[in-house]
Amino acid sequence: MKDLQDILKITRQIGWGAAEILRSYYNGTAQYPDLDIQYKQNEPVTVADLAVSQYILTQLETALGNQDFGYISEETYKSQQARNTHDLVWIIDPLDGTRDFINKTGEYAIHIALVQQTRPILAVVVVPETEKLYFATKGNGTFVETANGTSPIKLHPDKKIEDLTLVVSRSHRNEELEYLLEKLPCKNQKAIGSIGCKITAIIEQQADVYISISGKSAPKDWDMCAPELILTEAGGKFTHFDGTPLQYNTDDIHQWGGLLASNSQDHEILCQLAEKTLGSSK
Repeated sequence: MKDLQDILKITRQIGWGAAEILRSYYNGTAQYPDLDIQYKQNEPVTVADLAVSQYILTQLETALGNQDFGYISEETYKSQQARNTHDLVWIIDPLDGTRDFINKTGEYAIHIALVQQTRPILAVVVVPETEKLYFATKGNGTFVETANGTSPIKLHPDKKIEDLTLVVSRSHRNEELEYLLEKLPCKNQKAIGSIGCKITAIIEQQADVYISISGKSAPKDWDMCAPELILTEAGGKFTHFDGTPLQYNTDDIHQWGGLLASNSQDHEILCQLAEKTLGSSK
């Protein structure tokens, strides 16, 4: 198997290529720009999702093969078994924030993560409309790559808990989450589309906290995996409300329950408040 840094270099190149494809659809310059929007389980899927999924999978498999790696993509996982039996598994979201892509908010992203057993060891998150690619490997920190070069990112939170800004969804909200947000001491809110863009907003210190509470549905592995590693390697935290780490490539691709991502400031306090508040509301 190739060295992890060599694999990261390949993944970054693939990330930029995927961003170019998405932007061609977003800007209407693709050869066949019609998005042909379909709905599966009330979630939109476009030809852009499918084209980028095929591109990422083909590029990774060509470069790295199938012997050492398994592959799980949002657009292909139903044709696979839920849990891949490889020790190393790629978890891919070719277009995180499809609704925002369709609605032209610019808040969509590409997630590519490599998981060893159940935890991420490599991650790339690309935000095409800001022309930024964030990457991390376990234990080596987080970096942002632009046309001007590459820079390390490290969080240095220094706010009071009541001054923290929550980054929230425009579309995926439920009564339980609304109730919790009312009870937390931090009242500032910033609405952003995709989860990748929410987490990069925390990394860029434009927001501080993101909360997910599953309702009838839940986020999937590919929503959280790459964003988690780029956040935690920058100094942030991303856990369940009870403090346990997220697990990926298990027998269930859903991330059920309450999840909290933060710049690390008051993370445990906010988790405890969330558990106590939701426990008392039932």
